[in-house]
Amino acid sequence: MSKRIGMVSIILTNREEQISNVSKIISDHASIIIGRIGMPYPEKGINIISLIINGNTDKIGSLAGKLGSINGVLVRSVLTKT
Repeated sequence: MSKRIGMVSIILTNREEQISNVSKIISDHASIIIGRIGMPYPEKGINIISLIINGNTDKIGSLAGKLGSINGVLVRSVLTKT
């Protein structure tokens, strides 16, 4: 299966409750993550994490699906054709 390069954007609406689960899932998928940046956005009361990824669609889907299953965590992914 071919690999795709893309981004996964994650918004945490309640960091204190969500970060341990989010960090575990990201760590479990470390093999497809090229880079990670996280930042608080206090004006909106959220935290944002952006991941640069390179993996097959099954692994990327697993990452996005597990993150999206956490209550209050919003996830969007964008993939390129490479």
